[in-house]
Amino acid sequence: MDLRTTPRRVLVTGAGGFIGAALTKRLCALGHHVVAVENGLRGSPKRIAHLLEDSTAKLTLIEGDVRDVAVATRATEGCEVVFHLAAVNGTENFYNKPDVVLDVAIRGALATMDAAIAHRATVKRYVNFSSSEVYNEPTHVPTTESERAMIPDVRNPRFSYGGGKLASELLTFHYLQRKGVPGIVIRPHNVYGPDMGDEHVIPQFIKKIGAAAGEQGVALGSGGQVRVGIQGDGSETRSFCHVDDFVEGMLLSTEKGEDGGIFHIGTEEEISVRTLLEAVGRAMGVAVVAEPGPRTAGSTPRRCPSIAKIAGFGYRPTVGLEQGLAATVAWYRRHYGY
Repeated sequence: MDLRTTPRRVLVTGAGGFIGAALTKRLCALGHHVVAVENGLRGSPKRIAHLLEDSTAKLTLIEGDVRDVAVATRATEGCEVVFHLAAVNGTENFYNKPDVVLDVAIRGALATMDAAIAHRATVKRYVNFSSSEVYNEPTHVPTTESERAMIPDVRNPRFSYGGGKLASELLTFHYLQRKGVPGIVIRPHNVYGPDMGDEHVIPQFIKKIGAAAGEQGVALGSGGQVRVGIQGDGSETRSFCHVDDFVEGMLLSTEKGEDGGIFHIGTEEEISVRTLLEAVGRAMGVAVVAEPGPRTAGSTPRRCPSIAKIAGFGYRPTVGLEQGLAATVAWYRRHYGY
């Protein structure tokens, strides 16, 4: 499926979310007619509002809930690709709103899949945006797509997101595809960039460093030392993928991935949480000293994907972490006054 030269009508659910908006902008830039669905529960139509004023962009905005089958069915009409990104993410939400997280994950998947099935004469591919959370603690790192998925404790609300995503994957392979709609699953690994919300580790670090600097009388940009409390001892590792690289990986997977495939998108640059904190500090012009604290129950000590599969499609991350953090920090300081 060629998305680079052939304009198509495509659906993006959760188009006002951080990644959904980036994908929507890229698809519009490629000349596609994008049907964008957003209800404002987690994302914001403001992220794509400028596209509605751009005479060169083909964008139809539907302000509705993807859990509503009527909304999903209307949005899917005439679309060749369904990018289903609508979700309630952010670790704080997993603990505080697990009912909503699960409701959107499962009913949203079912509604959009039923809509795709109803329009299977035109829908050529359903792209399910899942999560690396389905692995919990992987058995090998870098982790390949063949890794087992698991929920270690169904009573811990931390796993509402991973559980909902895992359910949506089962629906993709054993419900949607059995009814004649080809589907693939994307498992992202820690996507970041400007305007990514407030619930993720990088914006939380930016906020913590800004607040600590103010409390400790250290001017940002001065190179002074700031002490910042963290969860755990900072030895946990992650790999961080800039949103621009992620969108390119998503397009490549959609174009070249086999039906029924699972694809990691991320980078293989594994760093510790402590190293990330220090890097954010450098971007803010201070030297950060981490002060360890209690580790949150259910957090994963190590996570980094193998991206060999999509590298075979030509995927190459181009935005280095220092470069990406500089732009992200600049955006948050400009908009939030840190």
